Amino acid sequence: MTLPTFTLRQMVEAGVHFGHHARRWNPQMAPYIYGKKDNIHIIDLQKTYPMLYNALNAVRDVAANGGKVLFVATKRQAQDIVKESAGRCGQFYVNYRWLGGMLTNWKTVYKSISRLNKLNEMEANNAYEGYTKKEVMNLKKEREKLAITLDGIKDMGGQPDMLFVIDTPKESLAIKEAKKLGIPVVGIVDTNANPNEVEFPVPGNDDAIRAIQFYCDLISDAVLDGVQAEMEAKGLEVSDAETVDAEEKAAPKKRASRKKAESAAE
Repeated sequence: MTLPTFTLRQMVEAGVHFGHHARRWNPQMAPYIYGKKDNIHIIDLQKTYPMLYNALNAVRDVAANGGKVLFVATKRQAQDIVKESAGRCGQFYVNYRWLGGMLTNWKTVYKSISRLNKLNEMEANNAYEGYTKKEVMNLKKEREKLAITLDGIKDMGGQPDMLFVIDTPKESLAIKEAKKLGIPVVGIVDTNANPNEVEFPVPGNDDAIRAIQFYCDLISDAVLDGVQAEMEAKGLEVSDAETVDAEEKAAPKKRASRKKAESAAE
């Protein structure tokens, strides 16, 4: 694979150039604004193009070094797209609500993830023997509540190496936590945002579904390209890596099953 390519025409077709109403602008975005039409700011795609390409290179490099990329977008129109795109490239996502301390207080978050995994196992095995109907209902509600916020990071295993954020003003808490920990951020910055708050700003429309899909597809492809590069450096094919990964994930379950069988035999 190669780093994903894109054209100015594709950007226009996706509506990347449409900013917010002129009265909502952030003066820090002035260098990236081409002009106004019907009081709507128009983003200069000649500026966006190289910045997006630079961001894709950064994402690829993180993936090529075995790093983890966390997709963050909690606005309604981006939720499903982010979940699908992160899943397609084997990465992680937060698409419902950013919990305070999700990065800076990882130990506490990990406890919640462990609880979610336990509840998922109970649900999968219907292991509710000894519980009353009310207790079972409460356990299921607890699982659903945890899953909404933690499903996308339950397998992350630690802090990510990069964040990809859509709508930086809305996800300001995530960005602040990343900055505190020195985690670089690729951020889609609309005309109401401050591009100086993230390491890899990409001026563009952060509301239109087509634009969001455009960014997510490119980021996902950049991750896949980086993973491919990592595998080639190790002398592996992607299919080989998937087999190894599957075996590693299955190993703990096999060990647990073996111990259970040995205990039964005794």
